[in-house]
Amino acid sequence: MHRRYEHAVYPFVYGISHYIATLGYDIAFRGEVAGEENIPETGPFIICANHASHLDPPFLAVAIHRRIAPFARKTLWHNALSSWWMTAIGAIPVDRDAADIKAIRSVLHALDAGLAVMLFPEGTRSPDGRLQPAKAGVGLVACKTRAPVLPCRIFGTHEAFPPGGRMRPAPVDIVIGPLLQPGDYDNPGDGKARYQNASERIMARVAALERPAETVL
Repeated sequence: MHRRYEHAVYPFVYGISHYIATLGYDIAFRGEVAGEENIPETGPFIICANHASHLDPPFLAVAIHRRIAPFARKTLWHNALSSWWMTAIGAIPVDRDAADIKAIRSVLHALDAGLAVMLFPEGTRSPDGRLQPAKAGVGLVACKTRAPVLPCRIFGTHEAFPPGGRMRPAPVDIVIGPLLQPGDYDNPGDGKARYQNASERIMARVAALERPAETVL
């Protein structure tokens, strides 16, 4: 196991952060979580979901109930406190403007430690809550690691906390789809387009997930 995940600070800080996220979700944003039977009980995997709000990573972690290492842009490590907290919860910094080999190594360390790694195929938050085209980065990580992928779709976080807007109570639903194996998303014969095509296959599985009928607005 990588030394970051062996350190006593990691489970403590992660546990506190998870508790706060769970409390916030239950009090102000409680919706439906569907498909929990699709979550692997053991072993590493990659979580792929749509992204419309800063609420997505913590609420997705609440729904998954597994130790998760989320991808996050490097700019979030902007001061000593933020840097310490992001590192302590096992977040993986990524440079969106470059081929970040260090981030790939960090993903491998997290998967070797038996964790789930959280990625967003769209690369950044959707400005209007609609699904955006997938970028090649997720396909690259999935194809390189050959890890199973858990597609998830989050509904309601854009209404609850849109980019540039204020947070307000709104139901947030999370739908978890069937686990994808490498053969479901990877086609090595795709050549240079391999990673983009893999990302698009994964994103298509995310897009196919539907909101629970009882909370459709």
